Amino acid sequence: MKTYKEQHKPASDFESRSDYLDHELQIMKPKRFKLNLPGRDFRFEWEDLVPALAGTLGIIAMYSSVMMAWANGLTEAWDHITLGKEFAIEVSRVEMIIPAFLFVILASGFFNPRANLAGNHGPMIPLIATIALAGAHPLALAILIGVFGLLLSYFKGGSRLVNLTSKGVAGGLLTFLGFMGAISQIKTIQNWGMGLESTAVEAGSMGYLALIILSFTVILYSFLARIDKRWLAIPACAILALAIALIGGAGFDLQITTEIGLPNLNPAYWWGSTDEGWMLGLPKMEHFIASLPFAILAVAMWSPDFLGHRIFQEMNYPKKSEKVLMDVDDTMTMCSIRQMVGTAVGGGNITSSWGTYLIPAAIAKRPIPAGAILLGLMVMAVAILGSPMDVAVWPPVRCIALLVGVFLPMIEAGIQMIKKSSCAQAAGVCVFMAMVTNPVLAWALAMFLDNNGLIGDKDRAKKLSVIDRLVIPLTILIICVAAVLVVGMLRGSYGIESFL
Repeated sequence: MKTYKEQHKPASDFESRSDYLDHELQIMKPKRFKLNLPGRDFRFEWEDLVPALAGTLGIIAMYSSVMMAWANGLTEAWDHITLGKEFAIEVSRVEMIIPAFLFVILASGFFNPRANLAGNHGPMIPLIATIALAGAHPLALAILIGVFGLLLSYFKGGSRLVNLTSKGVAGGLLTFLGFMGAISQIKTIQNWGMGLESTAVEAGSMGYLALIILSFTVILYSFLARIDKRWLAIPACAILALAIALIGGAGFDLQITTEIGLPNLNPAYWWGSTDEGWMLGLPKMEHFIASLPFAILAVAMWSPDFLGHRIFQEMNYPKKSEKVLMDVDDTMTMCSIRQMVGTAVGGGNITSSWGTYLIPAAIAKRPIPAGAILLGLMVMAVAILGSPMDVAVWPPVRCIALLVGVFLPMIEAGIQMIKKSSCAQAAGVCVFMAMVTNPVLAWALAMFLDNNGLIGDKDRAKKLSVIDRLVIPLTILIICVAAVLVVGMLRGSYGIESFL
């Protein structure tokens, strides 16, 4: 069998650029957990810059948003903790240097190009405040996610969890999280706009800026969706929001203070005590218990996320290119290890398959490795430069990036899943339970009811085994209920003390 290098032909031999890119995908034979080299196993093309740039801009906004959410949540949950923008930027820089080198450049770029990059778990962002208020610990959460993810990938359980969570339940969960997250970001940018009134002495009232930014964002996002270029939404809308804010006179509110250099890369600084870093110290047993239901939900939501990205590749790649499609279980393995290592060195990201990279890569007809290497180098460069991080956490940029990159796609995906009346019933119960209790408990209960034909499709239970219908859903439900009661989440958040 001929190697990739032997089968490669110059682009001039093909009638179109598209034909050349198709041929590249068809002749690649990436090695799993072995060294893949540029020129011998893959090549760099200018198209690789598209997903690399989109992924870089997306992850800056996502990481900074995650860390700001942790900072706000922990500050509210603990009396001795006060964390702010500086903390969020430094933790984001840690996440963008060590994990980017180990798991983007080395893992997906050189040693397993079939494993998609380990990026950010967008659907979990609106839950971070709830996670912090529940008494969870970022490091405890990371360890549990990593362990559950490794177990799931070892037993090839990704597709099984997809089957256990019906489209109705998944659609309800995504819709609820999307709406809650979108409302939160809209309020944040509106408050930012109104706050400019008291700061801008010469400019007068500037509260209108938030409305203008949101209006133009809707127009641009709709246009990109119309021309099937929605993968450009994060960089395009974030840059547009930045431009409008600066042109509108809000530049005085943008503080560029982060200097060039490396963040603190000593794990002991971040986790060693309660007076520096995260100010939490190492996790204790109660932290693991509080983190348990959220870790289960995070890993459960991996499978549809991973499979969705792979399907997007299948839709855009030519026939006979199966060898370059992302492997779901390998991606899950890399995400699990990256979750534990990235947080252990001081980070706080909740990881998942990197959609803001893979979706534009699929559209550009490019495989994973070359773009991954470029993206990793870009991310590390931004983290070292520092000043781009100040721009990324500025409310108009951060909120718009989250709206178009996470929450609006979540709402759209959730609505698309709810096509039948039975799916709508399951989704409605899931949303209602999420409003009454919390999304974790709502997912567990709705999945149990749905798999036993009590809501949704009545014939669904007939298609499932006893283990899939009763054992696994009931076990997950019991674990979630027990964990929620132990940490007092219902007492603290929903005021039903008579039940406890």
